[in-house]
Amino acid sequence: MAFKSLLSVAGADHSDRDVRTAACLCAEVGAHLSVLIMSPPPLVMSPPLLGDGIPAWPTQRAQAIARLEKRYREIERFSQDAASLEKISKEIHKLLRATWRCYDVNIANCDQASIGDAVRQSAICNDLTIVGPALLNDINVGPLVINGSLFDTGKPVLVVPEGAEATLSPRRVLVGWDSRVEASRSVREALDLLSGAEEVRVALVDPVATWTGSGAEPGADVAAYLTRHGARVSVDRRASAGKPVAMVLAQHAVDTSADIIVMGAYGSRRLRERLFGGVTRWIVGKPPLPLFLAR
Repeated sequence: MAFKSLLSVAGADHSDRDVRTAACLCAEVGAHLSVLIMSPPPLVMSPPLLGDGIPAWPTQRAQAIARLEKRYREIERFSQDAASLEKISKEIHKLLRATWRCYDVNIANCDQASIGDAVRQSAICNDLTIVGPALLNDINVGPLVINGSLFDTGKPVLVVPEGAEATLSPRRVLVGWDSRVEASRSVREALDLLSGAEEVRVALVDPVATWTGSGAEPGADVAAYLTRHGARVSVDRRASAGKPVAMVLAQHAVDTSADIIVMGAYGSRRLRERLFGGVTRWIVGKPPLPLFLAR
């Protein structure tokens, strides 16, 4: 599918490079850019002790004053967070007015438990979420953003790790294929990338020829499908030799000078907790290749 609307999520303490990356991608394909700025407060306001909203008055005057001062500091911190978000919003508006005029900027000042819902609400009406290096390296916000956009919407995510050169018009693409539904979904979501590439290599690691699984000739079915969509496809069957599949795919991507890897994101809800320690761990390190994920 063609990408006409991209989402970029930025934290209040991030630099603007993730937004710049997303803006460049939008300019490349003529897409609208939606920016969501969020800053989950590091603390949660303590609730009042009584149901009517009035704190219980301690017997000691010093305790009462200490409690009121703590409450004041909490309110002050929330006000500072809101002011910080407004400042960053103005800076991003200024940046995008100079680089890409088709955009909108929204603010979400929410607690950490609500990040996924806030991202889902924005991602569900966009074609693709861009996760740049700053967000990817934020262990408090990054995993929750990927959960909200990838797992809760069915929309794809483009992960752009440190040092990678992102593009939505790649010349060479490596597709990680294993005949699962998630892999099929990633190929379908990336059809616009694949049909426009000079070379698409479908890579299978330790494929087994079975009529009920990968077929008599593993990879031939998806290669034929992509060819019908105008892609220039070849099939590579690789042996893992005991190495993790992700590592084999990453090395093969380097060997074939791929610009991007397209693959499915697998697993149950446990993957939500392990995603940054599993699939993306190798993409954050070497090699620094953009990763197109769908589920």
